Amino acid sequence: MKKLDVTRQDHDTLSEAIDFWETRGYLDPQKSAELRDSLDVKSFDWGRLARYAFWVALGCLVFAILSLFIDEAFVQFVQSLSDAPDVIYFGFFAALAVIFYALGFRYKLRHPTKTLSIETMMLVGVFATAASIGFLGKILGKDTSHYSLFFLLSVVIYGVLAVRFKSQLIWIFMLISLGIWFGTETAHHSNWGFKFWGMNYPLRFTLFGLVITLIAIFVVPRVKALLEFRKTSYVVGLMYLMISLWALSIFGNYSDWDRWASIRQYEMFYWGLISTAVALGLVLYGLRFKDNTTREIGFVFFIINIYTRYVEYLWDNMNRTLFFLFLAVSFWLVGRWAEKIWNKRNLD
Repeated sequence: MKKLDVTRQDHDTLSEAIDFWETRGYLDPQKSAELRDSLDVKSFDWGRLARYAFWVALGCLVFAILSLFIDEAFVQFVQSLSDAPDVIYFGFFAALAVIFYALGFRYKLRHPTKTLSIETMMLVGVFATAASIGFLGKILGKDTSHYSLFFLLSVVIYGVLAVRFKSQLIWIFMLISLGIWFGTETAHHSNWGFKFWGMNYPLRFTLFGLVITLIAIFVVPRVKALLEFRKTSYVVGLMYLMISLWALSIFGNYSDWDRWASIRQYEMFYWGLISTAVALGLVLYGLRFKDNTTREIGFVFFIINIYTRYVEYLWDNMNRTLFFLFLAVSFWLVGRWAEKIWNKRNLD
């Protein structure tokens, strides 16, 4: 009989589930034994090795490129090409992007299960696309400061490619490019100042993250072609929102460094309160509706906010020994609390 290969951790989890179902009477002993026999622990996690190998390959590629710029012969070669028109570089990177997208798409049709190889090819295509758009900006935008339009072009390109190839990775880069476009576009309309309509960057991106999250909840599910990107959009939107709120709790809505440095931290207490309240709200929502993603993001940022406030208000007002002692005790209490919840669930 063909068995299901699982990791040791997954095997233990599935075995606990089978034991639970058997004790509750959902499975008879014979069926439980058959299910246990159908599981086989992997002798080696080849999937994890493949993932790490591709990451190392990309890292080595980056180091190889950086090493080229250290090599004197290569530097002289680059200097000899310094007079080459930007259109040549644009054409080179555009062709490189097309090649890797085509390879990735072809590989996906032939080997749909080899997602790591496919995503690696797509990632190279994404970087080549970014480089080609950068050189296109140099070609077309030499006399304009409105280069945020080229970031908008990258958003369109990544969006179309993500839908065409059904690639979550390219969709993530589309959302990142959308954030970069939003930041540069609002900066352009504020004459490259730090405030736009009275909002600094953290406050702007707080609203941006909120809009992305709401679109992921209410708009994306209504568009069939975007349905598979709902969770990715939701997570990225929440990350935009929570990171921006956390930054807002530290810097407030100030755009001048000297003015920010001259105020006391308690004057921005309400931003910290809002950030903590939103994180706690996500935790409660996740617990109420069994949404693990929302709960975990909310819990992480709730802890980050609590400890950020701890450092802000006590670092200069407490003995260092006591500071770290209380910090250690607080982490121990968090660990004890998590352990009790874990043990309670196991008993239930």
